[in-house]
Formats: sequence, structure tokens, C-alpha cells
Amino acid sequence: MNIHEYQSKAILKSYGVNVPNGFPAFSVDEAVEKAKELNTPVMVVKAQIHAGGRGKAGGVKLAKSLDEVKTYATELLGKTLVTHQTGPAGKKVGRLLIEEGCPNIKHEYYLSFVIDRATASVVMMGSEEGGMDIEQVAATKPDKIIKEYIDPVIGLAPFQASRMAYAMNFPQAAIRQASALMTCLYNAFIGKDCSLAEINPLVVTEDDKVIALDAKLKFDDSALFRHSDVEAMRDETEEDPKERRAAKAGLNYVNLGGDVACMVNGAGLAMATVDIIKHYGGEPANFLDVGGDSSPEKIAEAFQIMLDGGQAKGIFVNIFGGINRCDLVAKGILEAAKIISPDGKSLPVPVVVRLEGTNVEEGRRILQESPVANVIMAPTMEGGAEEIVKRVKAAA
Repeated sequence: MNIHEYQSKAILKSYGVNVPNGFPAFSVDEAVEKAKELNTPVMVVKAQIHAGGRGKAGGVKLAKSLDEVKTYATELLGKTLVTHQTGPAGKKVGRLLIEEGCPNIKHEYYLSFVIDRATASVVMMGSEEGGMDIEQVAATKPDKIIKEYIDPVIGLAPFQASRMAYAMNFPQAAIRQASALMTCLYNAFIGKDCSLAEINPLVVTEDDKVIALDAKLKFDDSALFRHSDVEAMRDETEEDPKERRAAKAGLNYVNLGGDVACMVNGAGLAMATVDIIKHYGGEPANFLDVGGDSSPEKIAEAFQIMLDGGQAKGIFVNIFGGINRCDLVAKGILEAAKIISPDGKSLPVPVVVRLEGTNVEEGRRILQESPVANVIMAPTMEGGAEEIVKRVKAAA
């Protein structure tokens, strides 16, 4: 789960991270009122969306008067920002962060904590080349990205924080502050079950203060039951409606933007299915994992989600039944046809089905004897992917 910058900063502040004073604003009038409360000569008006690259897209403005705050707030609220992370559709700005400016910046840095599954540890990553082009730094100057691997049992050791601060070339007068901030950020990362905690830029001012000018926290959805305060920060307007609907149904759904929908069981099989559709020249519409308890009702709901909005021009059902039963998957497909079509005997797009595993013969029999049109059985995963791509392209 993602949250907005102002929410991330509030959490980090509670853990001792030094952040600028600021307030969220949901209207132009509120933005002006919050700017008055700040009472500072330079203010920053920041668009709040769940995506990076806001500065380059014109979503961050420096204001030196209340009139400028009003002008920028009017410009940004309701605007659709398109960044390298939003995709071409962009995201509509519904809220702002009005924050005190930091005009005396000496240097910008990058700092983050992530999970490294290969080493089963937390990794602290830092760079003395922080700011808007950190992705380019990582791609062209990988030696500028410094890493510290942290044993989750021991936690971030003081020597590791100090070593990182020196490696990032913080001024001597700011080393202790930088090391302390790293510890605070790590505590927030662990304490809130984050999958990402990022500050970019982390700055040092001319008077050697270390301040987090931006902040991004991402949370492990599986741990949200422990953090009702974080769950309450969810902004559903920033989330894909299909993904929200899928989550409520116990499905794992990610929109990939193509036109060949995929329904599978298991994340590994889902990724392999997406790859093989690409291999045969198709564009996957989604990643959809129905999990291991596929009742007919759940399968029918998955079909409705995939077909909603007309994005999918074909569906590839690729099931390897272990805990899942192929006969229940087949019944779910028939149930979907009953719900979606008036006569219950057709689906609006071709559906290629590959079944293997538990009760596979019964599942195949149910589909082969069904009156539902547009359902095609495939003996193999490769054959099924090739078939659905061919049919989608023929219908284009």
C-alpha cells in the first residue's frame, strides 16, 4: 500500500526524522490558510499523487507570497500530472502539501531501505547524487549507489550508519545527524512493516542541518492488520478500481495495460504466463492470481473484473491445480457466462483454457460439454498462449 508524501512525513516525524513543517490542503482556500499558518518567506506547493517525478512534471512550485500560493494551488488542484511513473494516463491531483521552503540547501542526497530477498536482509542504499535524476544515476553510475546489508535480527548497527554517512560524503559537521536520521528511518521501516522507505532528496543546509525534503513509504499489505493507523491513510482514488475490487474478493490483480487477460493460480505461473503471451506477440492485460481456493463464485468474479471496461479482448485461463480443483475452475467459467451474458451461453471474448492437475478430467469434461460458446480447450500452456494471441489479433 502507498500513501501520500505528507502522510509519510508525519510518520517519519513521529520516529524522529527531521522534516519541514507542512500541512495538507484539499482546496485553494485551505492552501492559502495553511500558508498563512506557516508564516515563512518561501513556501512549496506540492501536488500529492502516488507517483514519483512530480517536480519534472510541474507538480512542485516555489511560492514567495500568498498570492503565488493561491495561483499555484488553483493550477494544480484538478490537474492531471503525467510522470514517468504514472503512465500516459497520468493521475489527477486531489490534494496538496503546503510546506515551508528550504532555500539554503548545500547538497542533495538519496537514502532508502528496501528488502533484499536474495540475501534475506534489509538493505540501506545511499548516494551523494540524490535528487530528480536518481534513476539515471543508478543506471549510468552504479558505483555511486552505496549499500549496507542489515541483519534483521541485529538491526542497523551504529557503525553501519556512520560508515554510510562517511561513504555518502556528508560534511563532518553533519555526520552525527545523518547517522541518527538513518537509524530513525530504519526504525520507521521496521516498526511500520514497510517494503520501501525512501528519502529523495535528503539535504544538508548551509548551516549543516540534515532534513528530509521528500519522503515515500510503501507498506506490506499482508501486515496492515497490525497497523490500523496506516490502513486509515489509504487513498482509494489513487488505486486502480479493478485492483481494489479484486483485493476485496481475495484475488491478486495488477493491471498491465494490454488486451490479453490472464487468469492463473500462483504468482510464479502468473509471471510465466505473462512472459509466454509476450513471447507469442501478445500484450498481457493483467496479472491475476486466484490463489488456492478457487470456488466457482470467485472464478466468476475474476472474469467480471477482467472483462470490466472492455480492455480485455481475450482471456487465457492457465490453471495447474494442486490445492485448486480444475472442476471448480470450470464451473466458475460457466457461472461467469451466466452472469455476464443474457442467455448464459456465451462470453464476449474468446477464452482459451489450459487445465492440469487435481480433477483435471472432470474439469475438461464440464467445459467440453457446456453450451457456452467462445471457450476453447488447449492441451498445453504454450499452445494456449499461442492460440489466444492469434484470436485476439484476428479480432483486432
